[in-house]
Amino acid sequence: MRCDAAFKERPTGSLVRGNASHWCPVTAHPPIPTRVVLLTGPSGAGKTRLAARSGLPVLRLDDFYKEAGDPTLPLVAGSRDVDWDSPASWDADTAVAAIAELCRSGRTRVPVYDISVSARVGEESFDIERTPLFIAEGIFAADIVERVRELGVLADALCLRGRPTTTFRRRLARDLKEGRKSVPFLLRRGWRLMRTERAVVARQTALGAHPCGKEEALGRLASAAAGRCVQARGARRSSAPDPA
Repeated sequence: MRCDAAFKERPTGSLVRGNASHWCPVTAHPPIPTRVVLLTGPSGAGKTRLAARSGLPVLRLDDFYKEAGDPTLPLVAGSRDVDWDSPASWDADTAVAAIAELCRSGRTRVPVYDISVSARVGEESFDIERTPLFIAEGIFAADIVERVRELGVLADALCLRGRPTTTFRRRLARDLKEGRKSVPFLLRRGWRLMRTERAVVARQTALGAHPCGKEEALGRLASAAAGRCVQARGARRSSAPDPA
């Protein structure tokens, strides 16, 4: 029986509400599930700026780096430099757990990481309230595409790309301004990353992130926010070398 049958007509023609509690239940709409867009790309590609431009809450995956002195930190081949561009320098388990908790409850506790001293200097609450979509941004986001997909909360995975020379200049200017590391270290890292940038993008693409420029990325973010999710494709094996 239709719900408008809960109203019955009086002899005068006016309507009076009847008691329909037993035969016209009101069904509430299920809550919109919270999902995440994983945003990756080479260091200096403009991920942070793009994420801020989207207006969505942003989880900084760089805050899940391991700390200096951790015996599992990898080294750059042929040097004593820690390879901070290797996924082995990052705590993927804790990052995935934070994403899962945000999608489940809308809040979580996250570390506060100081890149200049390679250490966690605190912890803070991260709350997305009732927002049904947020961004998790960082150079290792592609490494957790499959794990987040298996959780059932992946809206999209994007790999922001551009010209390696432009990325090099942008990255160096940012790192020098923020005093992230010593100048010699930043120059060595910068040249190495510029030479391997295409391989980095190929690897992140193979892991399931869609390679695109900033305008396409913004369009896909808008689609995900509107519920028109373009699912990131499944990861596939790649012959591209691992830049780590």
